[in-house]
Amino acid sequence: MKVFKFGGASVNSADAVRNMAQIVQCHIESEPLVVVVSAMGKTTNLLEKLVPWAAKAGEAEVLRQQLEDYHRSIASALMPDNKDIQQKIDDLLTDLDTLCDTLPADAEHYNYNYDQVVSHGELLSTTIIADYLNNLGINTLWADARQLIKTDSHYREGRVDWSATEKEIKNLELRIKNSYHVVLTQGFIGGTADGHTTTLGREGSDYSAAILAYCLEAESVTIWKDVPGFLNADPKFFTDTVKISQIPYNEAIELAYYGASVIHPKTVKPIQNKNIPLYIRSFITPDSEGSSVGNYHTISPETPLYIFKNDQILLSILPRDYSFIAEDNLQVIFGLLNELGIRVNLMQNSALSFSICVDNHPQRIGVLIERLKSMFRVRYNENLQLITIRYYTQAVIDHIVAGRPILLEQRSRTTEQIIVPCK
Repeated sequence: MKVFKFGGASVNSADAVRNMAQIVQCHIESEPLVVVVSAMGKTTNLLEKLVPWAAKAGEAEVLRQQLEDYHRSIASALMPDNKDIQQKIDDLLTDLDTLCDTLPADAEHYNYNYDQVVSHGELLSTTIIADYLNNLGINTLWADARQLIKTDSHYREGRVDWSATEKEIKNLELRIKNSYHVVLTQGFIGGTADGHTTTLGREGSDYSAAILAYCLEAESVTIWKDVPGFLNADPKFFTDTVKISQIPYNEAIELAYYGASVIHPKTVKPIQNKNIPLYIRSFITPDSEGSSVGNYHTISPETPLYIFKNDQILLSILPRDYSFIAEDNLQVIFGLLNELGIRVNLMQNSALSFSICVDNHPQRIGVLIERLKSMFRVRYNENLQLITIRYYTQAVIDHIVAGRPILLEQRSRTTEQIIVPCK
């Protein structure tokens, strides 16, 4: 059994869905193909603006209509005479409206609200695509990821209950044997034991695919992207990128941790634990070879790797009484970070200060700063870029920094990390 994952860019229009369906059709074998699909296009970004408390007055109605028009138009282009799919879309949108009208609009419930609302992107996309595949004669089962991937109630960063998840997915496997060509499910979302929707972290559909592969002991996982494979740099920043053909599991984990957007950070561990290969291929040129992550010794070809994270904030936290930054202070700081679900991208400490670089999530960072200020002095810089270079040279560093002031630098034998103002 193989697992495929298609992201938002691969299903952002009717033509894109047709292309995705052709890829799926070319890979149907004796065992069902498990296909994980994200929300269409930039739907997640739109839905984030509809979450109660974050939603802006006067904007919600316009965005809600955009959401409806976008999905109805894709469904109509794919299945012009299919009234059933329009009713299914209507049912999902009615559920979304009810949630937006009834969920408590306050900061305390924001993470819970987020998961209940934003998950509708994946529900809409997979509902449309499952009907389309069935219309093409590809016998497809729509499977609800909320019933398969079981998590705790850590909303927006659901922690997988592996025992319960494996039980549910094994039960699914028994039901689908010799019955379907394709099992289509949602990326990014899961569910608690008491029936509430959770999400696995932004861009978490790759992780969903890895979870399913682990529990199914799949032959492989393939992530279909709009790039030819794993590139040594983001083509938005570089014109002369190099495709990495082979990446060891440990290297992929390092790169994902540092922010390589081609793989979600949690993706590699489950598949490495069962030695399942991961392929990264282009849905634009599906016949090309792409890149593979597996049990290799080194990357091939060997070349510097660049990772850029924009919209970063650098916080410097200092004790009010000029005491040392020691274990007791760090325990308080990390406790707050864990409570608020804030991931640290870089940290550094001196005798009197502790600095962290984090993504700019306004709802979370504002709360963090205010709570830290009750115990510490806090300074921060915004609009920063975190640059990570694997297998660096000084010439490479100088070229990338391009004369910008370095606010913080950290270097190991293989990795250089630098925080500079955004260009």
